[in-house]
Amino acid sequence: MTPILYGAGYSVYVRAALLALQEKGVAFDLVEVDIFAAEGPPPGYLSRHPFGRIPAFEHDGFALYETAAITRYVDEAFPGPALQPADARGRARMTQIIGVLDSYAYRPLVWDIYVERVSKPRAGRPSDEALIAAALPRAGMCLDVLEGFLGGGPWLLGGALSLADLHAAPILDYFRMAPEGRDLLARHERLAAWWDRVAARPSAEVLGSS
Repeated sequence: MTPILYGAGYSVYVRAALLALQEKGVAFDLVEVDIFAAEGPPPGYLSRHPFGRIPAFEHDGFALYETAAITRYVDEAFPGPALQPADARGRARMTQIIGVLDSYAYRPLVWDIYVERVSKPRAGRPSDEALIAAALPRAGMCLDVLEGFLGGGPWLLGGALSLADLHAAPILDYFRMAPEGRDLLARHERLAAWWDRVAARPSAEVLGSS
């Protein structure tokens, strides 16, 4: 059975799952679910994700939600290039980076900077300048930490692309659309070079903006 991903293309976390599917070369169906629609999630969707978030996933009757669980399943259930390290320390570091992105980077980079500077003005709403200003130091710290993970290798875990890179890419993609984000990223030369490598991959067609 072809796996099904439920979600919307604008979502950072749906995009992370899409990147994993693309990198593995897995054929899949995307069922659009817009949790921000005026009427809320479509009928029945809460049976797939009781918290009403996206994405959700199904394959051969096996249902999942939470992006990190979905991307790990995609890597392990389908043939293709491995997206997780073979060693325990490498996998632990990958999990750590994904945790940093979810717990510390997503909110300031996406909601406090991208949404305020780019998304709200597109919709004709004013930016909250105080919120942007308050988020910038935290955003800078997040970029410092991510750049530190790069070490001397091209990817966040060294020599091979991993789920950590795919989790980070949609967040940085949105962040760099804000002038403040673009400027801050440019000051982190190794992380900016990492972004260029990500953006050059065929799978990056799922990025780019809404």
